[in-house]
Amino acid sequence: MENTENKLAVQPVRGLLLSLALPAICAQIVTLLYNLVDRIYIGRMENGALVMAAVGICAPIVTVIDATTALFGRGGAPLASIRMGEGDHPRAEKYLGNSVGMLLFSGLAVMAAVLCFRSPLLTLFGATDATRPYAEQYLSIYMLGTVFVQMTVGMNYYITTQGFAKTAMGTTMLGGVLNILLDPLFIFVLGLGIRGAAIATVLSQFASFLWVAGFMLGKGSSLRIRKENLLPDPKILREMLVLGSAPFFMNISEGLLNICFNRQVLRFGGDTAVGAMTILFSVFNFILMPVEGVAQGAQPIISFNYGAKQFDRVRGAIRLNILWTTVFTVLATTLVILFPGAVIRVFNGDPDLLAVGAPMLRIYVGGLFILGANSSFQQTYNAMGAGGKAFFFAFYRKIILLIPMIFLLPRLLPWGVSAVILAEPVSDILTTVTNAMHFRSFVGRQLPVDPKI
Repeated sequence: MENTENKLAVQPVRGLLLSLALPAICAQIVTLLYNLVDRIYIGRMENGALVMAAVGICAPIVTVIDATTALFGRGGAPLASIRMGEGDHPRAEKYLGNSVGMLLFSGLAVMAAVLCFRSPLLTLFGATDATRPYAEQYLSIYMLGTVFVQMTVGMNYYITTQGFAKTAMGTTMLGGVLNILLDPLFIFVLGLGIRGAAIATVLSQFASFLWVAGFMLGKGSSLRIRKENLLPDPKILREMLVLGSAPFFMNISEGLLNICFNRQVLRFGGDTAVGAMTILFSVFNFILMPVEGVAQGAQPIISFNYGAKQFDRVRGAIRLNILWTTVFTVLATTLVILFPGAVIRVFNGDPDLLAVGAPMLRIYVGGLFILGANSSFQQTYNAMGAGGKAFFFAFYRKIILLIPMIFLLPRLLPWGVSAVILAEPVSDILTTVTNAMHFRSFVGRQLPVDPKI
């Protein structure tokens, strides 16, 4: 057994989770800062509010890239970790090889499809005559980095699942820091505007790809990429697709949600409201990034020890995961509700955008205080190979509750944009309460207490 695996098996869970979660959280913070700085630069451009809206219109396409990455990356990495816990390294490497092959294929396919149909897609996503030119300029360049994103993020899950949290952090930090440095150069110094933001992103993605590929092909990784494992194995692929279906759906449905929210707020509030919606999405994701970092730290502990049948360690990791993420989301939500105007000003100081966006933001994050717990439930289902349960609750939140309410609440309540936004906290609270009741019984069944203890 490798040293990393010994660590996953025997180190105290609290310290182990902290050592794995902190690098992941640091990486998420760098990503947060990159996105924040990127939006600030874009907001300071000429016609910044329109450019901000254009980037938001492109967001559904970005979520498609994230979704396919999650399907083959997050769908395979926990299964590989479980097999490592069982001592079956050849099987674990098959998951890695199949993931790499499918990530390459899907990256090329998504890039080609979007570049061929970008104009009708942007129309579908809510582009107007004012925002379309900016959206097309950004998207045409951004899509050239699709393959790099797919391969980088997908392989980084396998670095994390082996317990190499600092290396995985390096992947994210390299791309984020490089993007922060390149943005002002290409946007302002070279005068490329929104095209410059896209070029900076593509170059940063390529640098991260080189970092990940160098590690996975080198001697540091305990899992090896082997040529014979790159071609899809039907059984392996089926297992990956089942487990990856939940994160895939969660990501792909974010794109659908962006479309629904953008079209509804455009109807009730115009382009300014769409620009504010871009900020709302960013703030929401910023708060969930550290939550994702804790989940990334917990996943290898849960998966490996679940495979090794060390259930006390699994329960300990789950309890800490839920506690830490819930405390964080409560504190973060409180700050945003108390100071929504200050948060909006970080992105753009336009008075009209501030007047529209501040009340929207206060409502939008109203249910986020308990969403950390729901995220922990979902991540645990996937870490233990129960992708079907994670998929159900993702479907329940997005399709059964949230999307219908985006269109229903404005008909029932005379509040315009505020009624549209209210759909988010209502669905967040209902989903978390329902999921919590089921999660308790799930853990009791899957992690029986040893009567000898």
